[in-house]
Amino acid sequence: MTAAEAMVAATARLRAAGVPDPARDARVLLAHAAQVDAARVTLIAPEDIAPDIAERYDNLIALRAVRVPVSQLVGKRGFYGRSFAVTADVLDPRPESETLIEAALAEDFTRLLDLGTGSGCLLVTLLAERTEARGIGVDLSEAACLQASANAVRHEVAARAEVLNGSWFDPVEGRFDLIVANPPYLAAFEMDEVAPELRDHEPRMALTDEGDGLSAYREIAALAGSYLTSEGRVICEFGSTQGDDVRAIFEAEGWSDVRILPDLDGRPRVVVARNPA
Repeated sequence: MTAAEAMVAATARLRAAGVPDPARDARVLLAHAAQVDAARVTLIAPEDIAPDIAERYDNLIALRAVRVPVSQLVGKRGFYGRSFAVTADVLDPRPESETLIEAALAEDFTRLLDLGTGSGCLLVTLLAERTEARGIGVDLSEAACLQASANAVRHEVAARAEVLNGSWFDPVEGRFDLIVANPPYLAAFEMDEVAPELRDHEPRMALTDEGDGLSAYREIAALAGSYLTSEGRVICEFGSTQGDDVRAIFEAEGWSDVRILPDLDGRPRVVVARNPA
């Protein structure tokens, strides 16, 4: 069987399983199985697939058909121009989170705190972009802490990054110019409605608070001011329908200059607020 024939068969199998954009995934996974760049798949398309590659490819397609995310199968995900190692222990970095990066880079900061750091994509990206900055990432999951630390090494910011295991502010000391977070914002009832890739293969505690999806914002709004410098900011990502609720939570805690920013699709996505002190 040629590579082209294998991709056609894999695409049909993924389409039958309900996988979105099956042709793209079939192509990416073949490149991974053959250990070639995805751009070179067309070059090997007319060639027969070696038995070991065919076996690897079949296994990858079988896993994708049960909705294991492509990022977990290839072990990485692109985010803000960098490649981050990911596993089932961390939330897959997503393009909408780049809105938070852009908002953060519009602020002045040399001391950064990332709450619920996960893969470390926010912490590592911001430190890589601001070479004079230092930062701390916090996560309740020990496995996530290890992944964030590995990504800090991968992108050569480990000397300026510290990753702490704990819940929100519990292990944190000191004050910061900027606090960022992409907390779990799905309500418990919404978990039945999300894609199988999220519901079945990503860490549940990174997706939902098992309540109304707003508990993290209440805690951050109540406590973050004590960890900020006088001119410090907090920037949080939220679900696209939560803008009014999140704004109200921060305003009720006395935060000033509370702004809601849209993502690239024009949906409310990020809150920026100034230290209430």
